[in-house]
Amino acid sequence: MQPTLLVIQGPTGVGKTDVTLALANRLNTPILNADSRQIYRDLPIGTAAPTAEQLQQAQHYFVGIKSLDETFSAGDFEREALALLDTLFVRHDVVILSGGSMMYVDAVCKGFDDLPSIDADIRERVRAELLSHSLRHLQQWLLRLDPDYYDVVDLQNTQRVSHAIEMCLQTGKPYSSLRTGRAKQRPFGILKVGLDMPREQLYDRINRRVDLMIAQGLLAEAERVLEPYHNEPLPNSLNTVGYKELFKVKTGEWTEDFAISMIKQNSRRYAKRQLTWLRHDKDIHWLNINDYETTQDITLAICNMLSSMSERHR
Repeated sequence: MQPTLLVIQGPTGVGKTDVTLALANRLNTPILNADSRQIYRDLPIGTAAPTAEQLQQAQHYFVGIKSLDETFSAGDFEREALALLDTLFVRHDVVILSGGSMMYVDAVCKGFDDLPSIDADIRERVRAELLSHSLRHLQQWLLRLDPDYYDVVDLQNTQRVSHAIEMCLQTGKPYSSLRTGRAKQRPFGILKVGLDMPREQLYDRINRRVDLMIAQGLLAEAERVLEPYHNEPLPNSLNTVGYKELFKVKTGEWTEDFAISMIKQNSRRYAKRQLTWLRHDKDIHWLNINDYETTQDITLAICNMLSSMSERHR
């Protein structure tokens, strides 16, 4: 059988963790985490990272491996994940890649276009704009330079917004026009499965998950990791939903209740952007959660897809 990377995708809150764990146990294979925030070890509640119990149920990689002040790009993930897959495919016919960070998944499945390096003066110009204004200022700048990329990028990811602006300034072209989408050849097969559910149901799950995070101690977690920061911009690891809102409570701009309501709203918006991005990928086989009675039924359906793929490549 050709080694196969089984990619489980879908919007935040749809239930990827339960399905992925069930698949890992059924296939006796590890899970590569492709969530750019679960990479960091000090954010377990706000990123809905796998619990200690879940980590014991299957071997996980790329969970809690970096400190908050370390940078880790999609390019870093591509390099390290591909090297790891070379090792894992010696022992496993199928390895699972799961996550909501679309750039991380694309990095492993497709690779990135060969783009020019950024001049130091351009990088410093963008950094100075961020320091003297705000992320919101950069978002509006990107909207003017490249509205197409603005519609799909994670607007709360300072690194990605900054990089897109830098590339626009460096080339004089929209960043989106430089991304050809031509996939690089990989030495393994890829099966992409997308999990989905009706939008209203998804949004309700997201709202309830935020409430659960609050009950689990998100406020204390955020207070602890945000404590070193005052008026300076947050590091990329913390400039994300759940922490950037609570930072405004710390600075006195928002009340706690309002911040929680904004975490819910921004989480729903992020899920919508994820779906917009994923819908452009015609290789994804979509499964509606509501079409199945149990997680095991979903798992069986995905395993049948793997079997069919294997038969086609015999």
